[in-house]
Amino acid sequence: QWYDRKDCSPMRLMDVQLVASMGPAGGGRNPVSPRFLRHFNTIVIDTFTDDTMNQIFNTIIKWHFRVNDFPDSFQKVGPQLVAGTLEVYKNAMLSLLPTPAKSHY
Repeated sequence: QWYDRKDCSPMRLMDVQLVASMGPAGGGRNPVSPRFLRHFNTIVIDTFTDDTMNQIFNTIIKWHFRVNDFPDSFQKVGPQLVAGTLEVYKNAMLSLLPTPAKSHY
């Protein structure tokens, strides 16, 4: 039950939704107890393959260029932009590992 912090009267919460995400325990992240998790529906998404990531982001960038009336020459640059961005992301994931002091990476 929730209580008002000023007068300690009980409060009722209605129609509340909580959306959260988390990474696996380790690198400064603590495990979440099953007692806490039992209150939630847990959805797990595994890491995507490189082909899947390319497909997703190439589709998004093609759509963005099309709906915002970019010249056709930009369509050729889209796959290069996606490949470069994913390469930077992968290198960051390898070199910026989470630590207890910097778990936000």
